[in-house]
Amino acid sequence: MNAITDLPTTLAPPRRPFARIASHRVLASLLVLMTLPWLIPNQSVAVNILIYGLFGVGFNLVFGYMGMLSFGHAAFFGLGSYAAGILIAQGGTPWWLALPAALLVTALAALAMGLLAIRTRGIYFAMVTLALSQCVYFLVYQFPLSGGENGLRGVNVAQVSLAGLQLDLLDPTTKYYAFLAIVALALLLLSRVLESPFGGVVEAVRENEARTRACGFNVEHTKLMAFVLSGALCGLAGALNAIHLSSVAIESLHYETSGLVVMICLLGGMGTFFGPFIGAALFLLIQDVFSLWTEHWQLYVGAIFMFFVLFFPKGVWGTLLEKFHGR
Repeated sequence: MNAITDLPTTLAPPRRPFARIASHRVLASLLVLMTLPWLIPNQSVAVNILIYGLFGVGFNLVFGYMGMLSFGHAAFFGLGSYAAGILIAQGGTPWWLALPAALLVTALAALAMGLLAIRTRGIYFAMVTLALSQCVYFLVYQFPLSGGENGLRGVNVAQVSLAGLQLDLLDPTTKYYAFLAIVALALLLLSRVLESPFGGVVEAVRENEARTRACGFNVEHTKLMAFVLSGALCGLAGALNAIHLSSVAIESLHYETSGLVVMICLLGGMGTFFGPFIGAALFLLIQDVFSLWTEHWQLYVGAIFMFFVLFFPKGVWGTLLEKFHGR
């Protein structure tokens, strides 16, 4: 008998805490997000963290999990905002129809952009997505119902009915938990996708695209499907942002918004499930604090960002996962 293999299973080393969290990542993420309004004094900022965290989650599917840097995801965030905003403000559409309609619009836009962008790699992919995003910016700017440089106003959703309950969205806490229910569905969907064989192919493309193609996988199809799903999640975040602000600014389509989500993912940890929420919290809290002190708050945000890039190269959450060997 082999004395080593016949040891009782009770003597096996216990699973590390971070490994346990990773195995229940959706539940763990939601438990942390449920406490967020009580940890942050400004609950409006908590709602922003939830929205931009979802934006980062969608972007991270392409950037972190598939390893393709896009500078065009502002197009999906802004299109989701405008699609839901126009339907609600101009068409009187209920919110529960406006949200899936915004998802459909952004998924179709991502499909059209992806068919062109996935033909390229590296910096060329980044530049093509940036160019296509700017085309979307000017198309929406000229669209008669968008409001031009003044943006869209009147996206008023004061109350929503959810599971038979009337929820007052004028209350920031109620709004936060109503949005969290929608974000939870998005996280559950993304987790199932990442755990599926398709999710494995997505990560294989990041690690070695040539070998993945040699193994018989359709790399282009995988890239396109991931790009479309990423765009749809970002569009959902944009639609929630329109409802949150009761308006849509044309700046939501600007390339600065694309740069913002890149920063969020780098701060939190690219290729991590919960990292984008950490990155969104860091960026928005730093912005909220320093903007009260000085009008040059971008200088301090830039300095802090460089600090994290230098000393946390895998982001805050990514570094913690690596340190405790939980991934």
